[in-house]
Amino acid sequence: QVQVAESGGGSVQVGGSLRLSCALSGYGFGRPWMGWFRQAPGKEREGIATVNIGSDVPYYADSVKGRFTISQDSPGNKVSLQMNSLKPEDTAMYYCAAAPFVYGGNWFSTEHYNYWGKGLLVTISS
Repeated sequence: QVQVAESGGGSVQVGGSLRLSCALSGYGFGRPWMGWFRQAPGKEREGIATVNIGSDVPYYADSVKGRFTISQDSPGNKVSLQMNSLKPEDTAMYYCAAAPFVYGGNWFSTEHYNYWGKGLLVTISS
């Protein structure tokens, strides 16, 4: 059974940092894409960072580029999201997700991501 397990999250003040971690288990279909999405209250789910495991090319949404970094944690299908210079608008539920493949340059299309974690709450206070 494929499972996505997230850890981290919490509350921090504006300008602070947080680190989220994600582990994909039970996956046996090659090298997956693993990404982070977030959803703020009343807003649509937004993809913010993703990477193909084994690749050195991550993709970021403009909203987090330069502040967030997705990294791969060896061994296994594990990624982390280092979030720096946090802003109040970063407050959201953060979800880790995995996809067998991503095509068409649609790095953050939720249609690609079959496996999802339960989510982590991140709150940025001013």
